[in-house]
Amino acid sequence: MTAIVDTETTFGARAADRLGKEDVVWLVTVDPRGVPQPTPVWFWWDGDGELVIKSQPATAKLRNLRANPGVAVHLNSTPSGGDVVVLTGEGLVDETGLSAPERAGYDAKYARGIRGLGMTPDEFHADYSVTVRVRPRRLRGF
Repeated sequence: MTAIVDTETTFGARAADRLGKEDVVWLVTVDPRGVPQPTPVWFWWDGDGELVIKSQPATAKLRNLRANPGVAVHLNSTPSGGDVVVLTGEGLVDETGLSAPERAGYDAKYARGIRGLGMTPDEFHADYSVTVRVRPRRLRGF
């Protein structure tokens, strides 16, 4: 897969750094009426162009993705509206789930958050049993 985040540019390097560090992104799906539906989600950035999100099975975001895979993902900006990072592309429900390295990375990144939910990693993945892969096609921001 070709990385959409070009780390050879200043903006691309900053976007990649933030994707590697941030805990939450806003996943924007489109509902059947054509209305954008932003949802804050935990994610794993593979560093090579794909975001991996875990979801509970009966959610609007999954229904939206199955009907329309077009998505946007954005990070929070600074309070004054700077440091904008927006990715647009395709979101796919992946029935095969996480690879072992993705699971290890996800569990390490969200160990505190999973404990905060009163769950073990196994309980979390049983509850958030659906894997979503976001394949960005375009990066924009400033």
